[in-house]
Amino acid sequence: MHLRPATAGDLDALATFPLDPHLGGVTADRLQEELTAGRIRWPWSWLVTDDDGTVVGRALWWGRPESTAPLTLDCLHLLDHLDDRAALAGDLLRRAHGSFTTHDPSTSTARPPEYQLTLPPHWRTNPATVDAVSWRVQAAADAGLSEQLERLRYEWTPDDPAPQQSGRLRFRAGEEQEFLDLFERCAVDTLDVTTRRSLAVLNRAAQARDDYDFYLSCPGERDWWRIATTSEGEPVGFVVPSATPYARNVGYLGVLPGHRGRGLVDDLLAEVTRIHAEAGAQRITATTDVTNAPMAAAFDRAGYRVTETRLMLEAPVT
Repeated sequence: MHLRPATAGDLDALATFPLDPHLGGVTADRLQEELTAGRIRWPWSWLVTDDDGTVVGRALWWGRPESTAPLTLDCLHLLDHLDDRAALAGDLLRRAHGSFTTHDPSTSTARPPEYQLTLPPHWRTNPATVDAVSWRVQAAADAGLSEQLERLRYEWTPDDPAPQQSGRLRFRAGEEQEFLDLFERCAVDTLDVTTRRSLAVLNRAAQARDDYDFYLSCPGERDWWRIATTSEGEPVGFVVPSATPYARNVGYLGVLPGHRGRGLVDDLLAEVTRIHAEAGAQRITATTDVTNAPMAAAFDRAGYRVTETRLMLEAPVT
């Protein structure tokens, strides 16, 4: 087998490569759209060919137009007849990860890109889907992506019921330091797995800065962000409505530890939904960890619907 980055001459081979029916993939139309937008690029697209030059596998990484290295692996697919797909895919990922780090420190990546598998909501009930996931998980682990995180993806559209606020809270804009403080305080006893993993190697102030800078870099607008207060002006939480290249997004919302357990998350989620809906959003997406039962319940109450599961495979935070 031969592993190599794709070139513009491989467009037809990449576009016509069959999709795996058991999990989400990159269609020909989406591939062309992402290439045009600079979110998928030839050096980030890898092919597996046999000795005859026939394409038998592909891997497609994704990044933002301004990214110097890819952020996520969107597609990893090897044809069913290949022997030991886990070993072959693991070799492919290691080779590709190495190519994403260059001699220019500004374009190097300290951790390999995460791998996001897009799956049906109840994927474990289908043995074929379980098998499709199994060899990919093994390959990712062999290439250093040994941490797993499963998340539910939610969606709201104007056809869904609009969540209502209780009227208990007020919302106002805030300065950078206020949001940094709120990010830091909301990290205490959080159920968010990513935040907890980061706090194992970062102090809360550094973690807050990472969160702030991440959401600032997303396609959403900074002036959407709001601090939630009581009628007396005491902060109780905050919301960071955001966006992806494809839709408006819930982003981040947090309730301060001393105010949890009072249902305020419903008011925060209603505010995010209102901001996006009043701007004419036809779709609002959101994700939460499957282990974060309170947040999942809040999405259910707010009329958001589960559309898929995402299995995130990542390198350990060090």
